[in-house]
Amino acid sequence: MAQPDAGDVASPPPPPAPPDAQAGPGQGRTFPCSDCGADLVLVPGTRALRCEHCGHEQPLTVADGAAVEEHDLQAALDRLATRKGTAELAPGRQELQCPSCGAAVSFEGTLTSSACAFCGGPIQLDQAHASRVRLPVDGVLPFGVDAPAARAALATWVKKRWFAPRGFKQRGVSGDLRGLYLPFFTFDAMTDAAYRGERGDHYTVTVGSGDNKREEQRTRWSESSGAFQRFFDDVLVPAFGTLPGPLLEHLEPWPLAGCMPFTPEALAGKLAHTYDVELGGCFTRARARIEDDLRDEARERIGGDEQRIHDLRVGWAGLTFKHVLLPVWLLAYRYRDRSYRVAVNACTGEVHGERPWSVLKLGLVAALAVAAIAFWAWNQVSW
Repeated sequence: MAQPDAGDVASPPPPPAPPDAQAGPGQGRTFPCSDCGADLVLVPGTRALRCEHCGHEQPLTVADGAAVEEHDLQAALDRLATRKGTAELAPGRQELQCPSCGAAVSFEGTLTSSACAFCGGPIQLDQAHASRVRLPVDGVLPFGVDAPAARAALATWVKKRWFAPRGFKQRGVSGDLRGLYLPFFTFDAMTDAAYRGERGDHYTVTVGSGDNKREEQRTRWSESSGAFQRFFDDVLVPAFGTLPGPLLEHLEPWPLAGCMPFTPEALAGKLAHTYDVELGGCFTRARARIEDDLRDEARERIGGDEQRIHDLRVGWAGLTFKHVLLPVWLLAYRYRDRSYRVAVNACTGEVHGERPWSVLKLGLVAALAVAAIAFWAWNQVSW
């Protein structure tokens, strides 16, 4: 904001912060507006903070030379084994745990939400406590989709649920759309894979005679072995168990190249789920995924129509990780006395979630399928 010259008339003092923007008892402003003192919040799609009271904006501040760095995995696991070398995410961070679903979230400054983003149940703000010691966050992917755009994506998603009850499609989903950050670990690895197996090639032979003459498929097996190297970059593993895996998988891919070095300002106005799956557990999942990919590549290298892998040995090198926060919009809604959850990738707008099914529509499709099969079978007999 430009400063007035000496000859200019002084501007009136900024208006006081509104009552609902004041800090709670014993709790100072964490991201105060320099003009009016109210809370600043992150503007989706930008790297700036905005005051919702007076409209003032300011860019996110990141330390000079800061970067989203990878860390040596084994060294971190060794430190964690002795509970040394860890640090809080940021000074002054607090945590809350939902008494209904158990989800734990951390937040900076004043928390305005009073409902759990995962189940919609009430959370008690007076039960906030200091954040426990955790691995620090290395990077954060800022919100790129604002709440109106997320609601529009949700409306489109509802319309495309062909087998949902008609009432659900007409009414849509309603409830508080809550933006929060979810914790993930990413892993990098250089692998050396050696495999031993068999290649199966199909061929046909004629067997029988007369009316019993027919073609049968056989498989010719031959031994196969080989070795190859493959580098894995940013194998993404969720560090929490609050949301089902399939829901998270359908939100991929994430534009991880857009991660910025962590700054607490990126969390202004948002909650952040704390990780409840430790680093070692997340690497176990990543390792299984990597080995599955290596096994698939070994099958491709063996070739043929079928493959058998008898042995796959993997050497690991250059194992690194980073702890990142990724943004989502979550909505917990009810339909006919049952709770459902739906999530929106707050970078790409991809939507996936739980939904009701129409028993009538599914029954009709099943009946049509049975009728089609019966008609086909009748035609075969007739011919």
